[in-house]
Amino acid sequence: MDDRKLEVLRAIVEDYVDTHEPVGSKALVDRHHLGVSSATIRNDMATLEEEGYIAQPHTSAGRIPTDKGYRLFVDRLSTVKPLSPAERRAIRSFLDGAVDLDDVISRTVRLLAQLTRQAAVVQYPSLTRSTVRHVELVPVAGARVLIVLITNTGRVEQRVVELPQEPDDSLLGDLRARLNELVVGLDFTSVASTVSDLPEQFAPEDRPVVSGVAVSLLEALVERHEERVAVAGTANLARYGQEFDVELEPLLSALEEQVVLLKLLGQATSTSPVTVRIGEENAQSGLFSTSVVTTGYGPGNETVGSMGVLGPTRMDYPGTIAAVGAVARYVSQILDAN
Repeated sequence: MDDRKLEVLRAIVEDYVDTHEPVGSKALVDRHHLGVSSATIRNDMATLEEEGYIAQPHTSAGRIPTDKGYRLFVDRLSTVKPLSPAERRAIRSFLDGAVDLDDVISRTVRLLAQLTRQAAVVQYPSLTRSTVRHVELVPVAGARVLIVLITNTGRVEQRVVELPQEPDDSLLGDLRARLNELVVGLDFTSVASTVSDLPEQFAPEDRPVVSGVAVSLLEALVERHEERVAVAGTANLARYGQEFDVELEPLLSALEEQVVLLKLLGQATSTSPVTVRIGEENAQSGLFSTSVVTTGYGPGNETVGSMGVLGPTRMDYPGTIAAVGAVARYVSQILDAN
C-alpha cells in the first residue's frame, strides 16, 4: 500500500477513535493536511474499502475501520504517543508507595485502568517462572510450624503444618539453614528433587519432623502452581456498551474467569515488545469485539508475569501501547531493585 493511502487510513482511524462517527472524505480534507483533493481521497477510500480496510456501516454514511484496518494501522505505527511528564510522574509516585508485592499488583492494575480508561488485567508473578529467595520456619504452637516461602519477585506463600512431634528451636534452626542452603536460587520445579533426601541428612529421631516440613513444602509448591490475576476498570467498558452490541455481558463474564484472563495474557512471553490482538484475533476467548494490549514484566531480562488492557477495537492504540509499556517497565524496575 502506498504512503498516501496509509495516511488516509491513519486519519480515518484517528478520527473514528476520537468521534465514534463514520468518517467522510470532506471531514478528512477539513481536519487533515493530506495535500490532495476530495476526489482523490474518495478514490483512496474506495480502494481501502475494496481491500477490506474500511467499511460503510450505513448507506450514504462515512467509513469506519475494520479489524483488518486497525491491524494495518497498528503494524505500521512508527511511534507511540509519548506519555506526558505528568503521566510519568503519576506512574512513579503511585507505584513507589507500594509496601509489598500484593500492593504493587493492586496499584498496577488500578493505574493501568485509570491511564487507559479500559479494563486492566495483571498476572501475579508466576510461581513456575520464579525462584526461591528464602524459606522461613516459624514455630506457632505445640507441634505446629508456619512455613513461609519467599520468591525472587517478592511473592510470599505461607502454609501451617502439623508435625508428628514438637520440634525444638535448635532443630528448626538447623533445618531452616539447610533448606535455604539447598533451595535458594532454584526454580520451583527443581526443589522437589533437591529436598527429597533431606531427612536422611538428620538423626533418626529428627527425621519425622524434617519429613513433615519437606512434604508440606512440596505440597505447597504443587498447590500454588495455579496462577492468579488482578482485574480493575471493568466499569470502564460500560462507556463503550453500544460498541459491544450484545457482547458486553459475555465480555464481563469472561473477565470473571481466571482461565480466560490467563489466555488473554498468555502470549506475552517477554518484557518487550507490546503485543496487540484485535477483534477476531481473540477468537480463543470469544471476544470478537475487543482488542487486547499486553506485555510481559519482570526483573532484568526475566519475564515472570504479564499485564495488559482490554477494550473495544475503537481504541487509542498509540496511547494504550505507550501506557502499558511504561507501566510494565516501571514494575520491572521495582522487582529488579528488590
